[in-house]
Amino acid sequence: MNSIKLTLILVFGLLFNLTYAQQKDDEQLVTYFDKIFSEQFKTDEPGVTALVSRNGQIIYKKAFGMANLELNTPMQVDNVFWVASIGKQFTAVAILQLMEQGKLNLQDEITKFIPDYPTQGNKITIEHLLTHTSGIHNFSGMEDPEKKLALDCTPNEVIDFFKNLPMRFTPGTNWEYSNSGYFLLGYIIEKITGKPYSEYLEENFFKPLDMTNSLYANDTRIIKNRVGAYSQGENGFENSQSRNITHVYSAGAIQSTVEDFFKWHQAVHTYKLVKKENLDKAFTRYKLTDGTETDYGYGWRLGNVYASPSIWHGGSIEGFGTMEIYLPKEDVFVAVFSNCDCIYPKDIATRLAALTAGRPYEYKETSVENTILKGYIGVYENQKGLQRIITVSENKLFSQLGRGPRTNLKAYQKDKFFFDNDPMQTIEFSKNKKGKIEKLIAEKLTGNEVWNKTNKPIPDTNGIKVDGKILETYVGVYEIPSAFTFSIIKEQDKLFLQAPEQEKLEMFADTQTKFFLKVNEAQFEFVKDEFGKVTKVIMNQGGRQADAKKIK
Repeated sequence: MNSIKLTLILVFGLLFNLTYAQQKDDEQLVTYFDKIFSEQFKTDEPGVTALVSRNGQIIYKKAFGMANLELNTPMQVDNVFWVASIGKQFTAVAILQLMEQGKLNLQDEITKFIPDYPTQGNKITIEHLLTHTSGIHNFSGMEDPEKKLALDCTPNEVIDFFKNLPMRFTPGTNWEYSNSGYFLLGYIIEKITGKPYSEYLEENFFKPLDMTNSLYANDTRIIKNRVGAYSQGENGFENSQSRNITHVYSAGAIQSTVEDFFKWHQAVHTYKLVKKENLDKAFTRYKLTDGTETDYGYGWRLGNVYASPSIWHGGSIEGFGTMEIYLPKEDVFVAVFSNCDCIYPKDIATRLAALTAGRPYEYKETSVENTILKGYIGVYENQKGLQRIITVSENKLFSQLGRGPRTNLKAYQKDKFFFDNDPMQTIEFSKNKKGKIEKLIAEKLTGNEVWNKTNKPIPDTNGIKVDGKILETYVGVYEIPSAFTFSIIKEQDKLFLQAPEQEKLEMFADTQTKFFLKVNEAQFEFVKDEFGKVTKVIMNQGGRQADAKKIK
């Protein structure tokens, strides 16, 4: 009996110590989270609500900043926001529910439900819509010269706006984000159920899950605790442009709170809404016809946070920026909602998730001799051909992507450094057997990346001078289809890039046709036809390439 008592005492003592240690860790987490938010969100500016859970228990739920600038109303944790594109997961789950009920198959062609849809000789399936691989033109942001979408529209009227546009690619061969695809999914839900999409949400999600502060978006109804919506203007914050709900529809027209979204998250991941085998498909990277894996499943994006798998989605719409992320391995969930479209809280939410999963809060800087720092100097390249330039100035080590802004690197161990502006991002220099630096490993939230040291000289950050007559040929308006337009302008023999409603950015020349920006690693190459007329500019940034056609 005494041995049993002793065993019980030891077990309970261990449990107490573990619980106490966890409480201390959580207290430290809360303090650090408060610091992160209070530094970014001022008390008299648009704000944010945030929720963090671990193992199904909420460990952090707070609000910062203002819910309404005009009424001087502070943000509260139960404030209601447009969630924007993270609402796509509701549409995806609704489709999976209908599949489980035998009312559709993911390989069904969309013409089964929309017989008159012009597929232009292609087979477009429900799964193609779910995974953004349909090739259907994304109508969001498109020019509307006839003002067809100026007023409230029926789903049919919106579909008529984009359905006859040329296909972007053969279905299943490429990935391209398309609100059009999720708009069609909402219409298919209505065709199958005979109910408005909004009614389906209410009956199958909001009421059963007790999501009392969630609704299909409504700008006329009185919504308790609804926040104001703001944008950054030339003279400071201003009320954002109004949103047309009928254009957003099943691609993200939901209003909710961070706590209601936690209820939704719990229901999804405890299989209350769809079976595990079907949810697993939603969290699997869709493969293109050539076998290439995308970073998208059904309504969720898929990634990594320090080698831990992540399931996430962000949202951005006039006046709002939202983000939710889940680390299934560590059972960590984070939701962050902001009432200003000047803020996209992906980085801050991912950082909260990483910290909750056990990543270090901060690194302690150690000193390194200048002679050692100089050994790291060089041009490093990754597999995508991007360059990371390491330099030393005034006994400090700096890193910059391409000719983008420099960031100070601070040492915390031998050959290991953290970024001054992001202590959770680190770099480790690797040496060969002779002790010579041969590569660096950059550890980011999204995973590790290897950069090999080259013998290339460090490039001139100011570029070369190009004749003004040549620069004049580049002036004009350029368009990336389904994305955005921008202008190239010339002032006093200098070239600038001007995006709509944004400040102009000076462009610097590597050659007479190749230019770069200093504010980021973006690169541009102007292309001419056989007559010497500029037809397009090829843009490269972060390993991604896009062609912008000259339209004016």
